[in-house]
Amino acid sequence: MTQYRQLTQEEIEILEKNSCWAENWNDVMVAEGFKPYSFHRVMFYGEIRLGEFNKQVEVTKGFTKHSGINDVTLRNVTVGNDCLIEKVGNFINNYTIGNDCYISNISTMETTEGATYGEGHLVSVLNEMGDGNVLLFNELNSQLAAFMVKHFNDKQLKDAIHRMVNEDIKLSTPDRGTIGNNVKIVNTKEITNTVIYDDCEISGAARLSDCTILSSNDASVYIGTGVICENSIISNGCSITNSVKMQDCFVGEACQITNGFTAEASLFFANSFMANGEACAAFCGPFSASHHKSSLLIGGEFSFYNAGSNTNFSNHAYKMGPMHYGTLERGTKTASGSYVLMPATIGAFSVCFGKLMHHPDTRCLPFAYLMAYGDTMYLVPGRNITTVGLYRDIKKWPKRDKRAASSRKSIINFDWLSPFTVGEIVQGKKILEQLRAASGDNVSSYNYHEYVINASSLRKGIKYYNIALRIYMGAVLKRAVKGGWLGKPQTDIGLGKWNDLSGLLLPESEEQRIIEDIKNGTLETIQDVNERFRDINDHFREYQWTWSYKMILDYYGLTELTDDAIQHIHQDYVKARRAWIAEIRKDAEKEYAMGDVEENVFKDFLSKLDHETDFEE
Repeated sequence: MTQYRQLTQEEIEILEKNSCWAENWNDVMVAEGFKPYSFHRVMFYGEIRLGEFNKQVEVTKGFTKHSGINDVTLRNVTVGNDCLIEKVGNFINNYTIGNDCYISNISTMETTEGATYGEGHLVSVLNEMGDGNVLLFNELNSQLAAFMVKHFNDKQLKDAIHRMVNEDIKLSTPDRGTIGNNVKIVNTKEITNTVIYDDCEISGAARLSDCTILSSNDASVYIGTGVICENSIISNGCSITNSVKMQDCFVGEACQITNGFTAEASLFFANSFMANGEACAAFCGPFSASHHKSSLLIGGEFSFYNAGSNTNFSNHAYKMGPMHYGTLERGTKTASGSYVLMPATIGAFSVCFGKLMHHPDTRCLPFAYLMAYGDTMYLVPGRNITTVGLYRDIKKWPKRDKRAASSRKSIINFDWLSPFTVGEIVQGKKILEQLRAASGDNVSSYNYHEYVINASSLRKGIKYYNIALRIYMGAVLKRAVKGGWLGKPQTDIGLGKWNDLSGLLLPESEEQRIIEDIKNGTLETIQDVNERFRDINDHFREYQWTWSYKMILDYYGLTELTDDAIQHIHQDYVKARRAWIAEIRKDAEKEYAMGDVEENVFKDFLSKLDHETDFEE
């Protein structure tokens, strides 16, 4: 901790000679090695603490200036070692500034009474006119936010969570605004009631008010020209640029928000990308993306999602090339002029199972297309299992996680086939089989609630669901053999329904246990709750095996897993994988034949499919 002393008379004389002035020189305290020569035209009010100023500071690549303070008014400010602060048009008031910072050409930096730094604000997501359901604070992650939203109507649980969050905020809130080490703030108008952590760069922002910016050495934050950010928290590794306007928002790790995007009362988690459009009361889970000016994300829950444009109806049903970002499109117009809704494509929380449709039972037909011809709605169940887009998504999402290892608060499970998704596939297959049994095979179509399923689509749907189930069972068995846990499960945790908490796949029983443990005080702090989420994720494979073991026995009509049964399941797995790859190859050939893909891209994709046999054993 820095030890301060009073200025010597000689130091005061040098400062005054350099046009510096103090309301009371006795209130200006300095570090032992302080030298006054690099201070010019500085006015000191209130209690001032100054470090040592010995180093050069790089103001731009290849251009350094000596650390010091020039043309600045300070009131109740602490400045660390080797900072360069200059050209402050108004003042810096009630702030603590760390070491090695560069602050230049700003208007105002101030902490006022009642500052919250963006923490403790209650926002309403999913319902822009409803009561607040998510408390913003530094330790928020996608799991906790999803948990708050999902169980908002449980008053006892809500009160307990609010108590824990408020206690966490109380322990971590500073007395006044702070700037960390190695922070660069240039050409910025106003910074009020804002905490800025280490290695953040702010260049040309218009206003930051009541915010916390959680930057770090290995996951720095950049805030660029024209940005207005109020009552918000920005996490490690984020980039907020080009006139973004944001109010009452939480931005999770490694998100990019740019090009005039506006957001209010919305949450963005883990690797989300937002540009040009708008968000209001939106819950944007991991890997949500919006690129178009006409896109409005409002009152919805998204994840692994690419919002299409309302004007050009961009089609992501195919896309072999490198610019395919998304997995779920709404209002996509196909070449034939029909409109397609593709609920359910990949992985944790992205499999919407028709939650965008108007009938809840359609959620039992996952990986389906919904197409409209006139007034008739057609369902094509399971079709998306065998598309190029799904195959690419399975491969790409883990590679696109740009978060630093130390900045991964939100949990993301990338398994596209899991108890969560496979459970829906099992139900979907059962529904199709029941439709076929009720109406027979000699019909041209089947009616499912308000939707029509062509007979060929129903047969293919059952086929695709069986392919996915056999791939899943074979992969789980293969992992169990290699992991040494093949045999009867050692726990009952995992049986029954599974849920998705915005990236965390977990048994519903464990989610209920969290609820009860919060209510009865077993989980006392937010750290306890987040640790429970991590513990459940750490035991995912164990719980998955419990669920999968029963599912395998039920599917094959077995009472136990014998060596012969395991061999048979493995053979089915290999056949299913090859059938899956063959269908994806046909999808790729179809796209290439349409002339949308260059030959080298097409051949490269086929080469990747050829190597899929490497993963069979």
